[in-house]
Amino acid sequence: MAIRLQKIINKTFFVFILMMQSNFGSAQNKNKIEIGTIDSISSKILHEDRKIWIHLPKSAQYSGFAKQKYPVVFLLDGDSHFSSVVGMIEELSEVNGNTIVPEMIVVGIPNTNRNRDLTPSPSDVDLPFVPKNLSEQSGGGEKFTAFLEKELIPYIDSKYPAAPYRTLIGHSFGGLTVMNILTNHTSLFNSYVAIDPSMWWDHDRFLKETTKKLAAKKFENVSLFLAAANTMDANMDLVNVRKDTTAFNRHIRSILNLNDFLSQNKTTNLNYEYKYYNEDDHGSVPFPATYDALRFIFKFNKLKLSITEQMNFNKDVFAKIEKHFDNVSKYLGYKVHVPENTVNVYAYQSMSKKDMNFAGYLFKINVSNYPQSPNVYDSLGDFYEASGDKKNAIANYQKTLTLDKNFPETKGKLEKLLK
Repeated sequence: MAIRLQKIINKTFFVFILMMQSNFGSAQNKNKIEIGTIDSISSKILHEDRKIWIHLPKSAQYSGFAKQKYPVVFLLDGDSHFSSVVGMIEELSEVNGNTIVPEMIVVGIPNTNRNRDLTPSPSDVDLPFVPKNLSEQSGGGEKFTAFLEKELIPYIDSKYPAAPYRTLIGHSFGGLTVMNILTNHTSLFNSYVAIDPSMWWDHDRFLKETTKKLAAKKFENVSLFLAAANTMDANMDLVNVRKDTTAFNRHIRSILNLNDFLSQNKTTNLNYEYKYYNEDDHGSVPFPATYDALRFIFKFNKLKLSITEQMNFNKDVFAKIEKHFDNVSKYLGYKVHVPENTVNVYAYQSMSKKDMNFAGYLFKINVSNYPQSPNVYDSLGDFYEASGDKKNAIANYQKTLTLDKNFPETKGKLEKLLK
């Protein structure tokens, strides 16, 4: 029994390290570090093949745990921002046990014709921002939105473990697209991030039409984070730039005017936050703005446990954890169980303290919540074996191997019990 208990403690430590470092058998080998894969979709709407860059959370790549679904981030200008956004989301959701944001799928959308796809309406020449060649290509935004709605989103939902909570992130023309979809196709996404958007588009007509439409809308469970970079002339500040009439300062003036409108129109019920980045220009603002946006949108997601609660885990602490995930479920709009690996860690911890009733309760909750996971049956088998219940230990090890005949160590444990 002493040897068996040491194995249990070792497994507890091993699972804890998994949870903290998220090394769930990631798709990496000795010579490569991979953050995603390249997929493609043939678009009948756009009449072209479109590459898409896909990142899956590490837990989605680990076969030992139950398959689950994840919120999806759709990232415009994916060829520019994919690596930074993937790294950010991994850091905030997986590394060191962070739960600041959920684990998420990232769908990067590289450009084929950015001027066409990310402009919501045609614009004639509007110097210095819209030269003749841009003007001639502009105005394909509605077709691009139809591609997202009717082709890309259904494709992602059918092929990948996508949950129904979706976020759209865009910068510059991408931010312009974000505002167009928020305004005219609101239900496509749950949350929107518009980073230094080109709200001056079409001689400021887009801004005027957007504010008019938004004033008449009522949002329900929709979030928007709006970011503005410091694109002013050096002799300007946020006060005098509003009075300025020079063309180059139109960009920031249009964003300031949008924020004025959104800040004053509380009746829309939009969950809204704005931030101005004085130390960042148009090129550097996407990284800090995306970080702040993710923290704003998913501020409900962080599990807050004190050191005392973590070190002295008990039924009351677990009840607090369950309540937290009930709250997360309300925000995301679908049921989110306490993560399988989290429950496993606390169950083994309870078993090592010989609190067998509570340990059994936790192991059985995991089986109930994740019935397709070989890991939960293997762990429940460990519990029954430690409890001296050979019959149920054998049954659960057999169930593990039914789900995954190669599940680590289970075959050896079963053979030992059947001797």
